[in-house]
Amino acid sequence: MSIPSLLLDRLRRAGLSDAVSVTPAEGGVAALAGIATRREGPPVFVKAFRETPADGLFAAEAEGLRALRKLGGAATPEVVCAGRDVLVLSVLEARPAREDFWERLAHTLARLHATTVHDRFGWSRDNWLGHCRQDNTWDTDGHTFFARSRLLRWLPEPRVRAALDEKDRRALERLCERLPELLPSRPACLTHGDLWAHNILATRDGQPALIDPAVSYMWPEVDLAHLWSSPHPPEAKRFFARYAELTGLDDDWPARMPIIQLRQHLAVIAQYEHDWGAADQVRATLRPFRS
Repeated sequence: MSIPSLLLDRLRRAGLSDAVSVTPAEGGVAALAGIATRREGPPVFVKAFRETPADGLFAAEAEGLRALRKLGGAATPEVVCAGRDVLVLSVLEARPAREDFWERLAHTLARLHATTVHDRFGWSRDNWLGHCRQDNTWDTDGHTFFARSRLLRWLPEPRVRAALDEKDRRALERLCERLPELLPSRPACLTHGDLWAHNILATRDGQPALIDPAVSYMWPEVDLAHLWSSPHPPEAKRFFARYAELTGLDDDWPARMPIIQLRQHLAVIAQYEHDWGAADQVRATLRPFRS
């Protein structure tokens, strides 16, 4: 079944019987997505998997969108329907290619992180990063949580075992043992959890809007690291300096990005045959810990 036909079928099964056509959307990696035209309502964004990994995946994503909006004040799409095998959202606008947009995003993210400080790391339920479950079991220690639930949890995955040799896997364990030396202790706050450029869109009035979260209470730098370490447009340069100013980051923050981004690289290796260089990045970061 073609992507438009599959998405149209999922929409109708979810009760949106006035959907007449779907135009595939570009930019996503894990899921199938498109914009649906309707006879009796405004267009909607629709997202699905050919085979949904778990019943609660889209409910958890909808919960994350609401949390970012209600707890952190970030703009997110309205949830129209969060069914077992389809997620339907209001339509957002493309991200403008302007420096002032990215500076507004710095304010949005700084506010999100500053106003949602929490006394524990984790979330009230597990959710999903791509199509893999994200372990959000509560912990009061950020280093323990990051090691257990964001790094070491990927080692049993078949593609990770194939990509990393025994020395690499042992190096990751050594790095985890030394996390308190490598990363400063910081309180948890609400984080988007999958904040790369494709998950940043805009509202109709040009304000930054966030999509496709994998939320948890974690160090704020997990969001910064993903934007820093994944491809982003040149106009985003001002974002990093402004976010650092707004949050009082020390000058050493760029040196921490490769270690924090290990979580995202390992997730990519685990889920995709083509890893876009993630395995090479992991091996480079682990090299000092191999012996």
